Amino acid sequence: MNQTLRRVAVIGGVRIPFCRSNTLYADQSNLEMLTATLNGLVDKYNLKGAHIDDVVGGAVVSHSKDWNLAREAVLGTKLAPSTPGITLVQACGTSLQAAMMIAGKIATGQSDSGIAMGSDTTSDAPIVVKPKLAHRLVEAQNAKSTVDKLKAFKGFSPAELVPQPPSVSEPRTGLSMGQHTELMAQEWHIARADQDRLAFESHRKAAEAYRSGYMDDLVVPFAGVFRDNNLREDINLEKLATLKTAFDKSERGTLTAANSTPLTDGAACVLLGSEEWAASRGLPVQAYLTYSQTAANNFVEGEGLLMAPTVAVSRMLDRAGLKLQDFDFYEIHEAFAAQVLATLKAFEDPAYCKRYLGRSEPLGSIDRAKLNVRGSSLAFGHPFAATGARIIGNLAKLLSEHGGRGLISVCTAGGMGVAAIMVGAKAAEMRAAA
Repeated sequence: MNQTLRRVAVIGGVRIPFCRSNTLYADQSNLEMLTATLNGLVDKYNLKGAHIDDVVGGAVVSHSKDWNLAREAVLGTKLAPSTPGITLVQACGTSLQAAMMIAGKIATGQSDSGIAMGSDTTSDAPIVVKPKLAHRLVEAQNAKSTVDKLKAFKGFSPAELVPQPPSVSEPRTGLSMGQHTELMAQEWHIARADQDRLAFESHRKAAEAYRSGYMDDLVVPFAGVFRDNNLREDINLEKLATLKTAFDKSERGTLTAANSTPLTDGAACVLLGSEEWAASRGLPVQAYLTYSQTAANNFVEGEGLLMAPTVAVSRMLDRAGLKLQDFDFYEIHEAFAAQVLATLKAFEDPAYCKRYLGRSEPLGSIDRAKLNVRGSSLAFGHPFAATGARIIGNLAKLLSEHGGRGLISVCTAGGMGVAAIMVGAKAAEMRAAA
């Protein structure tokens, strides 16, 4: 193993357009979307026939037949069949966590290249039968005679045929992510108008990213779709204010369908490598992945389901020797507008930072003009496992064009958070020279 840590190059990423569930990708599977996205990356970086040391990623909502999703996706591409596929799931942080794992191996010399990826569809969600019927079916399958097979269904009731769709609630609390976020909004006094404003800005920035041509090399067509169908170029604040609340129907409710991400289908991937590997293939480096952190909190006891990224960011900043203000771009995943706003308030709150982050002083505020400058999940949509790769690819391009340093913060189900720091290639070279 190489005893000297190597820099981890982010070469770039691609994704297919994201679509609201049960719309344009209603007939597409995770495997089909992920394979198409990987092939888009292969074409973009001339990787046909190339061996990649690690392809890591997965899907949050998947069928049991997709247990080998990453490897099957690789086998469906133009990559060398010697390329391994490792299936990983960490809720909404899946593909960012995948990139972090790949980065560790590249940095320590265990590998030279990797692709982090994620796909999700709730249009093709697995529908399972009730446990009693499942047991009957297994018993019948294992029976050796027709009589024994029939015995397995003794006492069968038609009620057993009622399917069980996948739950969107937290197993420990029984509350959905939206309900948890509504509690966070109330705790942090996040106004409905502020949430709507953030959603409005996300759509406006994303629409401009498409109009300017910025998205042209980040999105590859798939299934006849060329751009995200959740994006609303004609969005207006007045209309947003008329929408009914989605999770709390009382007068206290603030979250709506517009200031929350919709259920979304899509896939994304990003290519990483050592500098030597990138140079050997003539691939320019856009940025470097320098630090990362995973954290979790006790959301069951009320610490806020989607507040763990504050813990991850705080620990990561300490390790990096940086302040929250030392960044040119902030990519905070917009699971809900309220989550972003609660996170920003928590950074500024002395009591929160002391109690949960162990800090004598708050992290402080950020320049909001540097936040999600090309739009984020509220506009593009949020296929759970794909979001991290989308953000890395976007931030790498921003840093390649403008230089500087960027911070990523992604909240996940289960009270976890994933964070990372990236530095533009030009900025890294200047620091190295200094």
